Amino acid sequence: METLLPRQGKIMGIKRKWVSSGVLVAGMVAAVLLPISARPVGLQSGGDEPVPAYHTQVPAGELPQPMDPAEFANPVVKNSYALAAKVKKVLYQQPCYCHCDRSVGHSSLLDCFTSKHGSGCNICMAETLYSYEQTKKGKTPAQIREGIQKGEWRQIDAAKYETYPAKP
Repeated sequence: METLLPRQGKIMGIKRKWVSSGVLVAGMVAAVLLPISARPVGLQSGGDEPVPAYHTQVPAGELPQPMDPAEFANPVVKNSYALAAKVKKVLYQQPCYCHCDRSVGHSSLLDCFTSKHGSGCNICMAETLYSYEQTKKGKTPAQIREGIQKGEWRQIDAAKYETYPAKP
């Protein structure tokens, strides 16, 4: 009997290691597969990650023009591009949390709308609609940026932009 106890202890230790490893792997898989909208705000907009690229002020020269909304069929996309043109100085001063600064070299949210990138990205469109709405409320670009960093752009109701032109 005495010789079986040390062997059982080893088996239990091995089982514990396998169970612990399984729990760790399952947690990592869940973190990767969890949709962005379901993640805590800190992980999306700050946390340990640096804020995506943006500018703190408008340049002296001209800013690039967003693409023509007529190039798109979807009314929400059309409205996003049309409103981007109205607040391009604000968008130039905003980060984009789809992290296109890393993937395609954008330097601000405005860059998303000078190409077709914004048309395929719900994050870009929601941040732009948020920026437009906050500008209409009299917020400064810095205040809008703070709201974007807090994830407030996720509260945008895109349904009111399903008719072109929008009447928000």
